[in-house]
Amino acid sequence: MTEKKEIRKELWKGGTMIYPLPAPMITCGDINGEYNIITVAWTGIISTEPPRCYISVRPERYSYKLIKETGEFVINLTTIDLAFATDWCGVKSGKDFDKFLEMKLTPQRGIEVKTPIIAESPINLECRVFDIQNMGSHDMFLADILRIQATGDYINEQSGAFNLRKADPICYSHGKYYSLDKFIGKFGFSVKKKKKKKGKKR
Repeated sequence: MTEKKEIRKELWKGGTMIYPLPAPMITCGDINGEYNIITVAWTGIISTEPPRCYISVRPERYSYKLIKETGEFVINLTTIDLAFATDWCGVKSGKDFDKFLEMKLTPQRGIEVKTPIIAESPINLECRVFDIQNMGSHDMFLADILRIQATGDYINEQSGAFNLRKADPICYSHGKYYSLDKFIGKFGFSVKKKKKKKGKKR
């Protein structure tokens, strides 16, 4: 048996090293009253059926109370075209700026929630909180995904599938933003059997 070469590892203390992550803009509040945009690094899916997700927010953030009071939020996925606005909305506070106005973004009515969606975002996930858990520095808002709004320009007319790659999504990795520009393969490609080429008939 061939002996494998040992790979040298650096030893660090425990930390947040699961990257890359989505770089969404989270809308919160009520479109008929006060509403805002924040960015969060900690978000993801927690269940397929029923469809559920989470976001984790520090209690001291301006938007925390809006989410807690309304029990709703929208996850708006971001693109290369929205990269500047995404970063700006993460740096600036809603108590000092109208982020929709400053970044020329369009607040549009949700279907299931009072929280506005960002019209320029290709995918909007309307969410309603069913539980809040303190996890340490952040509180985790656990939510049901009630409705998804998808921009028609990115939907394949034949298959009805959403082409997220065409939308040029961005991700966040250890303080930096990146685009996703290379397709590797569909789920299961590693075990898929190659089709045999048919020989030419003579």
